Amino acid sequence: MRYLVDNGTKWRAIPIDFPPWDRVYAFFRRLRDHGLVREFHDRLRRRVREQAGRDPEPSAGVIDSQSVKADAVVGSDSRGFDGGKLINGRKRHVVVDTLGLLLAVMVTAADVGDRAAAQVAAAHHLLALVWADGGYTGSLVEYSLAVLTVVLAIVKRSDDTRGFVVLPKRWIVERFFAHLMRSRRLVRDFERSTSSAEAMVYWSMTMLMTRRLARPRPWRA
Repeated sequence: MRYLVDNGTKWRAIPIDFPPWDRVYAFFRRLRDHGLVREFHDRLRRRVREQAGRDPEPSAGVIDSQSVKADAVVGSDSRGFDGGKLINGRKRHVVVDTLGLLLAVMVTAADVGDRAAAQVAAAHHLLALVWADGGYTGSLVEYSLAVLTVVLAIVKRSDDTRGFVVLPKRWIVERFFAHLMRSRRLVRDFERSTSSAEAMVYWSMTMLMTRRLARPRPWRA
């Protein structure tokens, strides 16, 4: 499954060195439907945070979304057109911690607004502060504080700023999206169901975290 996500191959194109593709897909579907992919991912995230000297569970995060083009196998019931990005496909709504590690992801049609999908932040009940861009302004700030008990801090770009500028905290989630684009399976959305699309995101971050954990520490070098 890691090979498929990293190299972007089709299920039927898995190399002969691996088990038959239908058995690999059966395990993928079983792990996805029982929530084991996310559980495995969350355990790795806690290990990475502890190795970095942080608490296992974060109290602050960053929320944002990414629109990607959808393949022909994606049905019309889960795809849409993002007028801002001019993309016909799906949208990945994510919350990451201050290390850029994934906390929660929700895949919707691309025409679903960021404010409508902001409840993804509630998936991590220990969050107390979430940074967001200007697309999450309005009544959502009061709603997050009253219902989700989460302080939503808006990081805006100055009107006088020209060219590319690194915004505080916003660069963390942008780096996360850059990590996803290194997994060829995630460059486009090839999944028939949104649950499979979310599982692919978790698998991509699982590869990133296992590499970090396997990296030799300075005192061992």
